[in-house]
Order: sequence, then structure tokens, then C-alpha cells
Amino acid sequence: MTSASALNKYRNFSEWFDSLLLEARIVDDRFPVKGFSVYLENGAFMLRKIREMLEEELNATGHKEMIFPLVTTEELFGRETQHIKGFSSEVFVIESAGGKPLEVKLILRPTSETIMYPMFRLWIRSHADLPLLVHQSNMVYRHETKATRPLLRVREIPWNEAHTVHATAAEAEQQVRKAVEIYRKVLDKLGVAYLILKRPDFDKFAGAKYSIAFDAWNPDGRVNQVGTVHNLGRNFSRVFEIEFETPDGRRENPHQLCYGFGYSRVLAAILSQHGDDRGLVLPSHVAFLQVVVVPIVFKGQEEVILKYCREVAGRLAGLRVKVDDREGVTPGEKFYYWEKMGVPVRLEIGPREVAENIVVVFRRDTLEKKQVSAADIQSYVVALLREVDRNISEKSWKTLRQMIVDARSIEEVKKAISERLIARINWCGSEECAKQLKEAAGGELRGSRFDEAEAPFDGCVVCQRPSRDVVYCARAY
Repeated sequence: MTSASALNKYRNFSEWFDSLLLEARIVDDRFPVKGFSVYLENGAFMLRKIREMLEEELNATGHKEMIFPLVTTEELFGRETQHIKGFSSEVFVIESAGGKPLEVKLILRPTSETIMYPMFRLWIRSHADLPLLVHQSNMVYRHETKATRPLLRVREIPWNEAHTVHATAAEAEQQVRKAVEIYRKVLDKLGVAYLILKRPDFDKFAGAKYSIAFDAWNPDGRVNQVGTVHNLGRNFSRVFEIEFETPDGRRENPHQLCYGFGYSRVLAAILSQHGDDRGLVLPSHVAFLQVVVVPIVFKGQEEVILKYCREVAGRLAGLRVKVDDREGVTPGEKFYYWEKMGVPVRLEIGPREVAENIVVVFRRDTLEKKQVSAADIQSYVVALLREVDRNISEKSWKTLRQMIVDARSIEEVKKAISERLIARINWCGSEECAKQLKEAAGGELRGSRFDEAEAPFDGCVVCQRPSRDVVYCARAY
């Protein structure tokens, strides 16, 4: 396997990405069962930090963390016909245990509606029980039939799913916007750039009234769906016989939402959007190391330099810091290694720095260096980490804006897709036109902006009839 640092992120994205996952100790995809990966120490750390960031927001907004079982029965899974139609080709089924066939086949959760909602039926009796907001972080299992890709297309998916129940349609709509804001807040802290798109009806979550998705850009021109919010209406509450008594004594089915945040896909977006030809570039919130101190040791001054390095590291209270005091490794080799690993800030200390009571500070995002007084190092590094986060976020959003191009014909859409761009187009709303567009141009119709209204600027890109929506077209994972 070619080293990631010898590859160009945009020209050789697949090779760059796969090499970096292993070299930077994120994921090892060589597990002997296809579609299942081993998260190495740095990848596991980053997943945990992403999870903590999201769960903090969910818990602060009234969601109760619960743990539901891994399995459901075929009967429960099949109750909602639209739902099972959407997942039937992807489910893992347990048919035997202890060498004997099971009386009832069990389904490993592809998502948890059919696992949670029988319990909601028991818990909800009155309007006083609403709203109900729950969430859980877990693994879901889907037999991915396309070519698997580590983090992006896998069969064991680490994610968080939230499920909410509301008395009225208006309250459910308000929760949609709250859920979108929760996901937006976490992704913004990570500097990930995305489009918030309302999916066309033919591509919504099975059983939903409508679906909203966060599509993050990728260097190969594909979009990476990192989160979704679904308004389920009363579709599932009717099927699972969830009812509540209204203040005036009537019995009604409540309105429901479900929303999912893909931890592995968010991790993929962080690596892909921020990384460069040297390796990882990490936001400080999830960096497994925020600061590395590299001693530049001269013979006879080893102890003095190392002592100063440890003193400087000790001043960086509350940060994840490491002094790289490995012997037999040159400073240049250490620089190369930690740049590949994406550590946001590197401190370089040699005899001159010790003599002058200063530190050379290197920032990974811009590759710039600056001399800083050791007395000011704590405040300077804390501010620099914020600046690194701001800079990589701005750079990512700028890239997304540059990737979006207006297209007024199928040929222009095809050209945009071939150039790894996202086409912004006019659409009449016909599913037939969407299918024709995909066949002719190779991109999927991803949906219209949820967070802002966009007026059509031409006729439908396929049939030229009056347009109903401005939508985005791109290849997708």
C-alpha cells in the first residue's frame, strides 16, 4: 500500500483515504468478515469524542438516554409494510441458536423503530406522558450490498438514534427544527461543511412523511450523508397502536420523529474534508493529541532540553499533550510523523529556545511557525487551537461553495458530475425526470435546501417544463 503522504488527496482519494486510515491508526479494514472493521486506538478515541459531543447536546435538550435490545422479531419488523420494504434486502436474520432452529426468527436491528415502539405503546397513556424524547448510541447492522468502504459503507454502523413522540403535528414540526439544530451545532464544532437537504418523496425514509439529510462534501465529488431527520407523522404510532388520552378525553395516535447521526461517517467527513497530502488535519475537539512537544536534542544538553520540554508541557493544563522523547528518532522524522497524524499544534524546543526561554510553535493547518515566550505558552496555545478550528472550518465551507455549480441542461449536469462537482439544478418534481437524470448524468437527485428557500431560475433540467424546486445532484456513498 502506498503511503498517504505520497498521494494526492483529490487525484487519488480512495488510495489516500485507505492508506491514511491504517497509517494514522484510525481503522484496520482487514478483518476477515467483509464490511466489518476494527477501530484502532486513534479512531476509537475520535469516535468517543464525537459521541460525547452529540450526547451532551441531546441530554441538554431533554432527550433521555436508554439502551434497547439488539433484536426484534420478524412479526414486529414486518408490521409497518413501508418500513420493511425499505430494509428487507439489508437485514441480518438469526435463525438458530445452540445448534437448533429458533421458533421465532430474530432480526438484528437495521434501525430501532420496531424495537422501541412496542415499548412506547406501554409507556404512553396520557398527554401528560408527552413529549417523550429518547436516544441511544449503538451499532446497527445492514447487509450493505454495494462495494463496502471503511467508515463510509459498512455492515456494522456506529451511530446515535433519537426517537421522539409528540401530541400534535405542530410540536413534531418544532422538534424537526430542534433536531436539525442539534446536528448543525455538533458538525459546526467539527468544522464539517454540509448541505441540509429535504429528500424527494421517492427517496425518503421508509414510512416517513418526509426526510431531511445532512450531506457533507467529499474530495472525490461524492456526498457523504452524515445525519438524517425524519418526520414519521402518525404512520408508526397507528401500526404499533401507540395512543394517548387528550385533555378533553379523546384517544389519539401521537406524532413521531426519528433521527440518526452516523459516527463513522462523521469521522470520515472530518478526515476527508480537513486532511491534506501530508496526512490528517484534526479539529482540536476530537484530536487524540492536541499538542506534541518535540525536543531538538544536542549532545551534552539532553537533560536540560528534556527538562525544559516537560516544564513547558506541564504549563498546558487541560490539554492533551505529549513530549516525544523517543530515542534514535531524528527531530525531522518526528515532525513528519506528527504532521501525518494531524496533531494541531507542535512545539519545537532546542538549545536556543532553552537559552532564550521561548518556544517555536508550529500549526498543522497552515504549516506556519512562530516564536512564543514560554511564559505565554498556555494562553497562546489555547487561542491558537480555536484559531485552527476556525480556519479549517472556513476552508471546508469555502471548498463546498466552490463545488456547487448551476446547471441548465443534462449535459451540463453530466459535465459537473464528471468534474467531481455538485450540480444545482431546476426540477419539475417528476420522479421520471429524476430517473432519467441519474441514468444520463450519473448523479443522484439529493433534494432541496431545507434551511433556506431557493427560487427556480429556469425550466426543469430534463423536460424543460416549469420547475417546482431547486435541487442538488451529485454522486453519493
